[in-house]
Amino acid sequence: MSGMELYSYFRSSAAYRVRIALHLKGLDYRYRSVNLLQEEEASAEYLAVNPQGLVPALNHDDRLIVQSMAICEYLEEIHPNPPLLPREPLARAWVRGLAQTVACEIHPLNNTRVLKYLVSELGCSEQQKLDWYRHWVESGLEIFERMLAEQDWQGPCCHGNTPTLADVFLIPQLYNARRFDADLSRMPLITSIEAHCLSLEAFVQAGPQAQADATDP
Repeated sequence: MSGMELYSYFRSSAAYRVRIALHLKGLDYRYRSVNLLQEEEASAEYLAVNPQGLVPALNHDDRLIVQSMAICEYLEEIHPNPPLLPREPLARAWVRGLAQTVACEIHPLNNTRVLKYLVSELGCSEQQKLDWYRHWVESGLEIFERMLAEQDWQGPCCHGNTPTLADVFLIPQLYNARRFDADLSRMPLITSIEAHCLSLEAFVQAGPQAQADATDP
């Protein structure tokens, strides 16, 4: 598969998801850095590429695909092996539900734009911002943990022995949770999945510190 460019930032958890999917599927791509700290996503140059002004964005043969879930499902459709979704419809729905728990319930409340707004527009202190972040990420991940436990989870991945979209979305959220010192002590299933996934080469290659634009730990 050729002609892929990924607009990414090393710490963006949404971009991290897509990098994991690309590496799990063994797809080559060109990495195009968009520095969110320098607000390059709001530049005229980048808005001409992606009017949403967000990362990730995938350019495949001069056609742009946006939003991490859409990109990952596109990769699944054009390159189905190794699969990121189970074959059985109920299992596929379950895995999608786990992934969307991260993408739709946890991440939107603690992404960079929200955190900036809390401080710059609502006058929250840095401590209040951290309290907000930790509350929503911890409560969301606790729900994810209960979902696994109630479905009689058997690892080492979120669904069986190989990574699925659920793992692709979970691991980047845990990376961010650890950056903000969230309490993960009540989530043994999630952290065991994290340990396993981070031992896999695709996750290592997709990790933030392995990217060309990585700056500090």
